[in-house]
Amino acid sequence: MISHAKNNNVFFNKWLKINLVLVFLIIIVGGLTRLTDSGLSITEWELFSGILPPLTNTSWDNYFNLYKEIPQYKLLNYNMTLNEFKIIFYWEYAHRILARLIGLFFLIPLFYFYLSSSINKKKIEICFYVLFLILFQGVIGWYMVKSGLVNDVTVSHFRLSLHLIFAFLIISTIFWLILNNKTEDIKTFFDFKNKKIFFLTLILLIFIQVSMGAFVSGLDAGKIYQTWPLMGETFFPNDIKINNLNIFLDFNNHSLVQFYHRVFAYIILAYVLIFAFYLYYQKEKKVYLSLTIILLVLSLQIFLGVFTLISGLNIYLASAHQISSVLLVFSSIYLYYSYIK
Repeated sequence: MISHAKNNNVFFNKWLKINLVLVFLIIIVGGLTRLTDSGLSITEWELFSGILPPLTNTSWDNYFNLYKEIPQYKLLNYNMTLNEFKIIFYWEYAHRILARLIGLFFLIPLFYFYLSSSINKKKIEICFYVLFLILFQGVIGWYMVKSGLVNDVTVSHFRLSLHLIFAFLIISTIFWLILNNKTEDIKTFFDFKNKKIFFLTLILLIFIQVSMGAFVSGLDAGKIYQTWPLMGETFFPNDIKINNLNIFLDFNNHSLVQFYHRVFAYIILAYVLIFAFYLYYQKEKKVYLSLTIILLVLSLQIFLGVFTLISGLNIYLASAHQISSVLLVFSSIYLYYSYIK
């Protein structure tokens, strides 16, 4: 009996790690889907259909004709050929197939673990929370796609940001579970006692920056100013007319959104450097390794962000910038966990 429980725990840990990889992969594919403007190529939700790609010329014509009805085709891609359409179609198709795979791969083993009663009840409860997030994420994904089918040539950057944040919530929770699975004691994430609030604040700042990055991507705001460290010839974009304070809340303004994304990067850098100095000063040796990791990942993230911008939004650099944002979230969570373990 003990051996069976031990084997289930090993299986549980491997299952979590595979799910982490799958969610990481779908974030990468989702980012490339956005960067290639492929997200609107499938104009119907197809919750139960659409598992197989089009296998006949008639099926391809049907999908292409549906795409021809939306503003993105009529206003931007009216010269697109069927072969060109197939490229953007397969990006969105891959994204949806991965989403289905994640849902099934998370759902079926979870019920096995639940019925086996060999996994800690608290961990199972968290897994059901993750399952809810995964299912709700599918709804958010379609809610996002719908925003680009009627009046706009792209999806709403607000809905895109919501979709990305939920993906980060899912992968962060799985990562926390993996860290917790190494120990018998289950650490609580939301603990605002003592110095823990400073670690949680850092994670919050990074999540806000991820959201701002989605705004920049959704609005193609990176195309406005492609210089650094200044935006053109000034620190604050000079194409913004400040008539009243409400202008600073205009998250539809491309220049302002890019400015906020830059400023949050500086805030996070300053916060991490000051926090690192404090932790070293306090001789918190248990966080030295994780602190070194986050400093390296943050440096990489800033480097990629700057070079993505000045390269004219090179797709490979842009994708690497998004990948490093996931690593930055991981490193901030690992720093927090190192402190409380």
